[in-house]
Amino acid sequence: QQYSSGSAYPSVYLSTPLPGIPKPVFASVDGHEKYETKITTLENGLKVASQNKFGQFCTVGILVNSGSRHEAKYPSGIAHFLEKLSFSSTAQFESKDEILLTLEKHGGICDCQTSRDTTMYAVSAEVKGLDTVVNLLSDAVLQPRLLDEEIEMTRMAVRFELEDLNMRPDPEPLLTEMIHAAAYRGNTVGLPRFCPPENVEKIDRKLLHKYLQSYYCPQRMVLAGVGIEHEQLVQCARKYLLNVKPVWGASTPANVDKSVAQYTGGILSCLSHEDDFIPFAVLNMMMGGGGSFSAGGPGKGMFTRLYLNVLNRHHWMYNATSYHHSYEDSGLLCIHASADPRQVREMVEIITREFIQMTGTAGEMELERAKTQLKSMLMMNLESRPVIFEDVGRQVLATGKRKLPHELCELISNVTASDIKRVTMKMLRSKPAVAALGDLSELPSYEDIQAALSSKDGRLPRIYRLFR
Repeated sequence: QQYSSGSAYPSVYLSTPLPGIPKPVFASVDGHEKYETKITTLENGLKVASQNKFGQFCTVGILVNSGSRHEAKYPSGIAHFLEKLSFSSTAQFESKDEILLTLEKHGGICDCQTSRDTTMYAVSAEVKGLDTVVNLLSDAVLQPRLLDEEIEMTRMAVRFELEDLNMRPDPEPLLTEMIHAAAYRGNTVGLPRFCPPENVEKIDRKLLHKYLQSYYCPQRMVLAGVGIEHEQLVQCARKYLLNVKPVWGASTPANVDKSVAQYTGGILSCLSHEDDFIPFAVLNMMMGGGGSFSAGGPGKGMFTRLYLNVLNRHHWMYNATSYHHSYEDSGLLCIHASADPRQVREMVEIITREFIQMTGTAGEMELERAKTQLKSMLMMNLESRPVIFEDVGRQVLATGKRKLPHELCELISNVTASDIKRVTMKMLRSKPAVAALGDLSELPSYEDIQAALSSKDGRLPRIYRLFR
């Protein structure tokens, strides 16, 4: 090899240091400890959990073991109201605008999300603003004013959201509500996630304070942070969350509803054992699916069962998707499908047959593909700081510790075809829960669906008609 001038290239390997160039200094971490989630429990029972991550921004928040599943002794909708009322005026801050302006100085944003079992107040901001952020979070969670005009504005926001929910072209949120209501009738995760219209006027400050007194206590909270030093977060927690008396007075966690989810029926299964969670997640990936117009190749799930066996074979089906909802004491695996009303019966039979076929032995290639896809999705999601924050907070809130990504990947790798068969057989021993929306004149009866899921081939009982 020669330069254009005619002289020969020097024989230098890439691993050989170049002459005259300073020796590189590589960034290093203190063993594997940098990747561990550190957890400290304060004297009042509040847990502080952190995960270090390089960068000038951090995500910090308070997670509370409180959600719609805890409203058995209250009118449903309190958690929905608290989500909408979050980051409004507090003892220190006159209004939501003042909170947003304070965060703006540190390049920050805030958000609150409630689920069936968790309420999460979160802030992303510059690391140097940590003291301000924890002070603000403490105030927002423990010292909200809940003024009459704020509650009235929330009533309007809730009414609008309920109207919007019923008018959306995508029925997924509504179907999710219905399938939970069918699977857990009148208890825990089956209670309404959204405030029922008849309860909008019932919820006032007195009722909110009564609920907060039971559920917003330190023992049911985790202060989680990603992108900050653990000791710094613990110091802020001691300063702003240790000896703070909430605006509703001393908490009395004696009134907490500790009901375990009672499964009343389901195309879905009771995940009462942690051992079942990972196999169900793999099974969900193996089923996959999506809309009939989903673009993409194998990486988007084109080799999943619902694509290969359903969407590729039945052109008239609009959608067939598998969903996995998981809770600390239970869980659901469901298939959502949609088609023309005239073909609802055939669509139901196709789905019941897919459920029965789950009990067969999974092919080695499809199982490995599902496991690889699940690990890939897990690792890609955990690239994002807010997702790491939520993962840290939820795991520590539910179990008091956190499984790291490499531990979860190992558990996924260990799933075998017999694990899939075991959890599927267990699932199909449950009664089915069915949710349906639209023109349902061709929908098979509940008894017929139950019979199909108890049969060997998943077929619905034959019906004979003289006239169609």
